[in-house]
Amino acid sequence: MNKRVVIWILLTCWIISGIRAYSQTDISMATHWYNRGNYNPASIARTSYIYLFSNIRNQWTGVTGAPKVANVQVSGYLNSINSAFGLSVVNDNIGLTNAFNPMINYAYRVSDNQTWSLSFGVSVGAYIRTIDIASYAPVTDLDPALLRDIEPQTKPDANIGVEFQNDNFIFGISSTHLFSIGKNSNLFLNDNHRYGYAIYKNTRSEIMNYYLGLQVVNRSNIFVLEGNGIVRFKHPTGLSTGSREIFDVGLTYRSSRQVTALLGVNLTENFRIGYAYDQSFITGYNQNGSHEIMLEYRIPYENAVCKTCRDQQLWYR
Repeated sequence: MNKRVVIWILLTCWIISGIRAYSQTDISMATHWYNRGNYNPASIARTSYIYLFSNIRNQWTGVTGAPKVANVQVSGYLNSINSAFGLSVVNDNIGLTNAFNPMINYAYRVSDNQTWSLSFGVSVGAYIRTIDIASYAPVTDLDPALLRDIEPQTKPDANIGVEFQNDNFIFGISSTHLFSIGKNSNLFLNDNHRYGYAIYKNTRSEIMNYYLGLQVVNRSNIFVLEGNGIVRFKHPTGLSTGSREIFDVGLTYRSSRQVTALLGVNLTENFRIGYAYDQSFITGYNQNGSHEIMLEYRIPYENAVCKTCRDQQLWYR
């Protein structure tokens, strides 16, 4: 199929998926600037290694029923067929509700050119939401407005996305939870979200790499704009290959009045840990910060090596 036709199909899907819906919001992860796979399956087309990513988020510490999210992802690239395959599992607990979201991910990398690459991705799986009726503590137990006899909701789920990269920029768009489009919130499903982002990367310095990102997220008639900056400090060795980054610091600001501080450390060449702290300035939550821990691990894999691709030694691409 002509590449322009594919691009227009994805753009059209992203735009028309803005049909109004009233379900739950997508998961909130401060460390998504390190790994965009949660909302754009095209980003898993990483060459040279098998990639493992995990993060745990405890939001609004001290607030009863505040969100707790656990996320695990694994993906690998096969250079012989220009394809990446992955698995993603998310468990999201908010108050009385719990969402379990296992997904299978696939991405196709159109180009292995030295100067640019274009990837298309799709995720398919299930979205399972349950409500813990036993945890209800109503003032009036016989209130007819209380929800009772609620069965677990299990529905198919799917995400699509496209991502373009060259030496200095990353651009991507994606649409998540496609089967939630037009669904009523009484199904307790997640709402369809649309993502668009642009990232500027500068990796030529011997002392540090830095990245500047801008992202917009849309659900229904709500838009959230997010800006991010990350600096990755290196140990100058004079080598042209191999990971030289030793630690990174970053800052994120969201138009929903949230500020996030990011910190990452390379424990070994292929193992990183990270921490993020969110401070909300929304009335009622400004005393309750959010904590997030991240783990990243790479397993060098010969069949994933793309000899014509650049910057394979970098963590963030």
